[in-house]
Amino acid sequence: MTPVSAREVKALLRRHGVIAKKGYGQNFLVDGRVLEVIVRAVAPDARTVVLEVGPGLGALTSALAERAKRVVAIEKDASLRPVLDEVLSKHGNVEIVYDDCLKVDLRALMAPRMAQGERLVFAANLPYYVTTPILFQVLESELPVSRAVVMVQREVADRMVAEPGGKDYGVLSVGVQYRGRVRRVANVPPSAFLPQPGVESAVVEIDCEMRPAVRAADEAVFFRVVRAAFGTRRKTLENALAAGLGEPKEAVRQKVMAAGIDPGTRAERLSLADFVRLADEFAK
Repeated sequence: MTPVSAREVKALLRRHGVIAKKGYGQNFLVDGRVLEVIVRAVAPDARTVVLEVGPGLGALTSALAERAKRVVAIEKDASLRPVLDEVLSKHGNVEIVYDDCLKVDLRALMAPRMAQGERLVFAANLPYYVTTPILFQVLESELPVSRAVVMVQREVADRMVAEPGGKDYGVLSVGVQYRGRVRRVANVPPSAFLPQPGVESAVVEIDCEMRPAVRAADEAVFFRVVRAAFGTRRKTLENALAAGLGEPKEAVRQKVMAAGIDPGTRAERLSLADFVRLADEFAK
């Protein structure tokens, strides 16, 4: 039985003597309509391999396994093993890795689990306190992810889809938009979870096959430059970069100007293309 309703989830937790751990940010999905929204966004088929982080009680894992070729899920809380063993017992195409996602080499994990012609999708109901680190771990890895579908805090979703010039535009906005077309799929109320979180959530999709045409010459430099630029939002771009990258201000000024950008502007005014040009100057 796949636990979807609040009643089913409560019964499952009682049966195994499991409680939701606040320290792990565990809020279990109990709304079948939201579950289906996520599955439709993932759009798994017979050639899809899903990398899932935080399977929890296995509701989404089970739904994905019914349509995907394979699901590899990383779960930090090993006490959920008996629950997942029960919920996923009918699925022979699911592998659970009990580990901390942030300590796992995702590329090394998935390389032997992928075959030529298969499509990799990342799916996760991300704990709010580690959302950004996990997203960047995936974004900065060399995984051939074709799509990412994540449940995040609504404020995080606002940042992911934000455009230049707004207060929500920042490192996360630039990072995810560099990887693909980002869209908010749905807003999700607290009542969709057990226990209910104190904030609203949202499902966000990053379509990496619709990636912008701009490419950085060195992606590691690109991400370092973006982080440094937003490191102190009140500073001008040249001051923020000098502080964040540890380079002399005059050298930074020359590189910013060479990218065709005003050194006195602020990071939130720069477009994705601006950041790519800027990073390319620092990569030289």
